[in-house]
Amino acid sequence: MIKFLDIKRQDQNKINEIIKNLKKNFIKTDFILGKNVFIFEKKFSILCNSKYAISCANGTDALTIALKSLNLKKNSEVILPAMTYCSTLIAVINANLKPVLVDISKNSSEIDLNEIKKKISKKTKVILPVHLYGSPVNLHLLKKLIKNKKIFIIDDCAQAHGGFDYSSGIKKNIGSIADISCFSFYPGKNLGAYGDGGMITTNNKILYNKISAIRNLGSAIKYRHKYLGFNSRLDTIQATILLSKIKDLNRNNNLRKKIANIYNNNIINPKVIKIKYSKGSVYHQYIIMTNLRKKLIKLFNNNKVQYGFHYPYPLHKLEFAKKYFKNLSFPNSEKLANNGISLPIDPFLNNKELNKICKIINSL
Repeated sequence: MIKFLDIKRQDQNKINEIIKNLKKNFIKTDFILGKNVFIFEKKFSILCNSKYAISCANGTDALTIALKSLNLKKNSEVILPAMTYCSTLIAVINANLKPVLVDISKNSSEIDLNEIKKKISKKTKVILPVHLYGSPVNLHLLKKLIKNKKIFIIDDCAQAHGGFDYSSGIKKNIGSIADISCFSFYPGKNLGAYGDGGMITTNNKILYNKISAIRNLGSAIKYRHKYLGFNSRLDTIQATILLSKIKDLNRNNNLRKKIANIYNNNIINPKVIKIKYSKGSVYHQYIIMTNLRKKLIKLFNNNKVQYGFHYPYPLHKLEFAKKYFKNLSFPNSEKLANNGISLPIDPFLNNKELNKICKIINSL
């Protein structure tokens, strides 16, 4: 069986180190906002080249807390892509804001900047781009688009740990460019915990102080609750695990890039479209599109190759979301949902496995 992602294989050399460090946690019993949480926040801020990093319980909370920290009026508009995971939309709705969807670019996962321009209104207060599949959005052009407008950028970086944005002509770390950036440490991410976890980065000290309190029940000082907050703290156990794993992130991202290059060079079937990735991508997923998806699925199943769908429904087609987006169509997002398939992207796939996958795709 060629696995889609083999976390056990990825972490086999880290287990003893992780267990040793966890034992120290149990001795200290600092399970909530313990020392390792703050050490990990510091290391993650260095990774992102951001001034501040605030951990929280998960990526969805990270987005919700980020939106809440801006103190926006109810039903202020947030522009986001129609193709992303449901968490991005859920965060907007739970923050009592109005989601405004725009399509992605053709044969890409990137939010269409021209479509954003059309949707900006006086009520627009946030643009929420998603670095989907680990492919950084052109934040430089996005910033130019909203120059002199009182609009915040909160980027969803849940799939882009360690990524870079080259759109300004200068290499910049994902997590250091937007007003607020939000990450997830779901186990399958490029940097994943053994449970849930999230992180918020910013260069704004006022937002840092506010977000730090909001994630801790609105409190910066014990028993003094300045804000209506969230119980959304990264526990020390997950922080300890992530401290061990962050050391391997750049290596694993480089291995993903090598796998992507093999796919790029060896998938030559004209019936298959390889979606576009921007420079600085970390290939959380590698997506192809084909009208023959059902046939390809059958071939993969017969040859014991795992695959995925990211995602089978764009946001406006989700059951709970239909009431917000009646009679809307986003053709590029719908095409990706209907024809897209995610290929195995485990960093430790070997050449034999990769050649087998490419051969199956080329046989379509």
